[in-house]
Amino acid sequence: MSYAFDICGQLPSGVTVLEASAGTGKTYTIAALAARYVAEGTPLHELLLVTFTRMATGELRDRVRERLVQTERDLGEVLAGAPLRDLEDAVARLLATGEKEEIVVRRDRLTRALADFDAATIATTHQFCQEVLGGLGVAGDLERDAQLVEDVDDLIGEIVDDLYVRRFMKSEEPPSITRAEAKLIATDAIENPGAPIEPRDTSGTDLAAMRARLAAAARVEFEARKRARSIITYDDLLTRLRDALRRSGVEKLRARYRVVLVDEFQDTDPIQWEILKNAFGGGGVTLVLIGDPKQAIYAFRGADIYSYLEAKEAATATETLDVNWRSDQGLIDAYDAMFGGAQLGDERIQYLHVRANDPDKRHDLLGAPLRMRVVDRSHPSITLTGKGYANLTSARLYVASDLAADIVRLLESGKAKPGDIAVLVRYNRAHALPVRDALDKAGVPAVINGAGSVFGTPAAREWLRLLEALERPSSVPRARAATMTSFLGWSAERVATAGDEDWEDVHRRLHAWASLLRRRGLASLFETITLIERLPGRVLAQADGERKLTDLRHVGQLLHSAAAAERFGTAALAVWLRQRVQDADREGDEERSRRLESDAEAVQVLTIHRSKGLEFPVVYVPYLWEPTWVDDKPVPIVYHDPDAGFQRTIDVGLAGSAYSRHKRLYEAEQRGEDLRLAYVALTRAKHQAVTWWAGTWNSRDSALSRLLLARDADGRVATRGPNPPTDDAAMDHFRALAANAPGCVSVERATLPEGTKPWSGTRPEPAQLATAVFDRELDRSWRRTSYSDMTAAAHEARVASEPEETVVTDEPDDDRSDELLMDETEVGTAPVVPSLFDPAVAPALPLAGIPGGTAFGTFVHSVFEAVDFAAGDLDLELTTRVRETLARRPVDIGSQAAVVEGLRAAIETPLGPLVDGIRLRDVLRADRLDELGFELPLAGGDDPHAWLTPGAIGAVLREHLGADDPLAGYAARLEDPELRAAVRGYLTGSIDLVFRVGERFSIVDYKTNMLASPGETLTPAHYAPAALRAEMEHAHYGLQALLYTAALHRYLRWRLPGYDPDRHLGGVLYLFVRGMTGAPESGVFAWKPPAPLVVALSDLLEIGVFA
Repeated sequence: MSYAFDICGQLPSGVTVLEASAGTGKTYTIAALAARYVAEGTPLHELLLVTFTRMATGELRDRVRERLVQTERDLGEVLAGAPLRDLEDAVARLLATGEKEEIVVRRDRLTRALADFDAATIATTHQFCQEVLGGLGVAGDLERDAQLVEDVDDLIGEIVDDLYVRRFMKSEEPPSITRAEAKLIATDAIENPGAPIEPRDTSGTDLAAMRARLAAAARVEFEARKRARSIITYDDLLTRLRDALRRSGVEKLRARYRVVLVDEFQDTDPIQWEILKNAFGGGGVTLVLIGDPKQAIYAFRGADIYSYLEAKEAATATETLDVNWRSDQGLIDAYDAMFGGAQLGDERIQYLHVRANDPDKRHDLLGAPLRMRVVDRSHPSITLTGKGYANLTSARLYVASDLAADIVRLLESGKAKPGDIAVLVRYNRAHALPVRDALDKAGVPAVINGAGSVFGTPAAREWLRLLEALERPSSVPRARAATMTSFLGWSAERVATAGDEDWEDVHRRLHAWASLLRRRGLASLFETITLIERLPGRVLAQADGERKLTDLRHVGQLLHSAAAAERFGTAALAVWLRQRVQDADREGDEERSRRLESDAEAVQVLTIHRSKGLEFPVVYVPYLWEPTWVDDKPVPIVYHDPDAGFQRTIDVGLAGSAYSRHKRLYEAEQRGEDLRLAYVALTRAKHQAVTWWAGTWNSRDSALSRLLLARDADGRVATRGPNPPTDDAAMDHFRALAANAPGCVSVERATLPEGTKPWSGTRPEPAQLATAVFDRELDRSWRRTSYSDMTAAAHEARVASEPEETVVTDEPDDDRSDELLMDETEVGTAPVVPSLFDPAVAPALPLAGIPGGTAFGTFVHSVFEAVDFAAGDLDLELTTRVRETLARRPVDIGSQAAVVEGLRAAIETPLGPLVDGIRLRDVLRADRLDELGFELPLAGGDDPHAWLTPGAIGAVLREHLGADDPLAGYAARLEDPELRAAVRGYLTGSIDLVFRVGERFSIVDYKTNMLASPGETLTPAHYAPAALRAEMEHAHYGLQALLYTAALHRYLRWRLPGYDPDRHLGGVLYLFVRGMTGAPESGVFAWKPPAPLVVALSDLLEIGVFA
């Protein structure tokens, strides 16, 4: 039994499911819970918030931060004396209740959380998996250099082609399986990697067994090719974390995250649920799953409602969100009449009654809150079938015209503006385009919001014709086709009347464009055509020109990205685009989704899937009378087997009684999702929803017909409804239903008026362009700065505000400069080991002869980043990495053998007692992080009154360093007037290496500096301890060490449970690679800043010095 959830009640514990309904504030609830958990003592870094899309993640992060800010401000006002009753938010009132000391503690916790908000892990499931596998030490099978790819359709096509040729190449008979069928089979098998394949018996010679073997072979080949190409998919992140947690790592995760909040949980899948259950379903962790099963509409993306239902049964508590913050009470009453008691695809997914937050709120619109319009089949524009049903195409156009006329009436009443209205449709071409065209004809501004893939547009087909012409610019048929695209803009009449000179000009132009594409790339080609052919003006002069120009630019950007990433030539680029145009109806990623052509005041036309999570004052849903298309032909299907615990299964047999039974299960699932789509669509409305019913031959299977005409007393909705009744009988039935919500539902005959007048309103005039006047002052002190930037003036280098490169911007540009050299007396004062630093007996330095500068420094950093220090054959590993690095970025290093010898010596040099004498050779891949980048706000980030000064850092050094510390004298160097006086903004940088020894984490920075005078032979004596100390001060590497240690301190404080800087910070190691001979500590400067110094410096960076 479930109860209504009280956000001010006892905080959830264990595994809790919060079942929501549309408009009940899932995101609000999560943000409020986050604020409560933090205020009551859960550190923000121990909180994990998960959702299922990148866009939702960004919104959730903003909402949580806003909630923390507002709650902290509210508590501050109460502590300052404001009456408790003045707080509008119930959660803030709850947290502001109690003893003053308690309120102060809660406010301080919120303040700390805001200061460390970057410590909050708010991520998609895939981002979370990637972070755990890569950053928390959970031993997952994740290749270091693997590339994460989102679209593997090309790879699947390649696999299908190879398997197809392999199977049928030598056969004299025509292939028994078409290539298109093979692609469908392989795609379903690969996109559902854990699903059993039916038929199970693959030993036979029949077609069903052959198809099953193909599906299994496609999976095996897919895994092999991914490994060979070092790529992974988002599914791989899930499966590898799941497998890792089956072995170990659960305790680490439970220690890291004590409270886990999951949004939109109805969109989970079996692997994601297994990860959450195994990681956080016990051990004292609180796991809160928030979702609405009635809005589970993403099965095509892999979402699995049965995982939600399984989690609900396993939960220790289930509560419901029962207050609707979106819709008026009248509209909610109408929903009750339409959906009340209905099972939406499963007996465990039932419509829940909710109440409006403000039950008295009403809006004066035309008609009832829910209006149902019945298409008049007697209208002359409706074509009837032999059985008296409305022809599908004519009904679609009729409804689009009636919708446009109804919106005109609403706009003319002055009760709504175009931007208040949304039209939600199921299909892009069949629904969205007729609606947009009807609105355009009625003079109502309308835009299609993300309706389908941009590859399914005329713009994509025009790009394809142009690329085909550029592939063969001398081809007459291809040139003719290209002239009729927007790029050249010829009419059919001009093509028919063009003379030889015209065609010669076209071919010359195509040759020139083909050459430009080869030499400069697609972006340059598009810009050239845009300017020379005046493309924007010509396209914008057409009807729907803004839409088309947006699509042309979008496709051009995608083509440019593909060409750059894959190094496509013209022919390959045309093949790439042709395949995507052919597959345009396949649901794609966000990148392919069409962009909004205008943000002007207009009616939004969008798909129901895209509308999820949105709300609009008035919603029109014109095509709920039309069912989702289910292919009657035998095709591969994905269904859930009720005899196997509703396990997701695929059937590629395409024949037989078992396939027929599975096909019925599949169809029942699709029809259940149709009901949920109807629920999602209608519940987007705040004040009014309008829908239609049409008596077409297929309307009996629609969500609307089955919901209203085929529902039994227990709420079960049949998979197939009765034959469509007459219009009058349908209206009588709908009116009987409307009687359950008096005044809230109206049933209307959609009698399309003759000669509807266009809307008398005016479209918004485009803003006149004007030159902006810059009348503000530049804040030249705010910048992204780095260690290199802060010390640039001292090195007589140009001061810049660019971020530090990930490699060697701290290396000298040329050979060693005289002013940074120690004199001989300084070197002589160092206590040295004679056998190491005596030139007569010291070992030779293999890297001595290589010139200094950033090129060699970059090379060494790149090799060290890639090399496996612990490789069995270190020479072979180094040789391989050296050659790979040189292939990417050639550098004159002389003898490769000498370089390998020198780098091997550095890797095998014991690093000293600071790290228990280990060598880089002893550091395993699992114990190292290479190139750890960071961005830290300085002095509050944008506080205009706070600064960071080198002198302030020097003061912290004086306070915390003893006289015997190697860098005790460096505080004076920080007062160097050549250093930048003060900085604000952000500190950026990249730590060469962080490695772990036991519980300690140490910083490594590689240096390739030549510490000899020009012309002097480089010897180990130049890298004696005193020389290294002097270099640390002269080059301001001490400042770099301090800043990087503070950054690591912040990172570990964020990521390491139970972090203690005294116990976990291991110190810094500056490895002067040229001087590392293999002898203990040769070329190594080691320093461990005291923990109080690190903490004080971190605080200084955060707060700054106030002017």
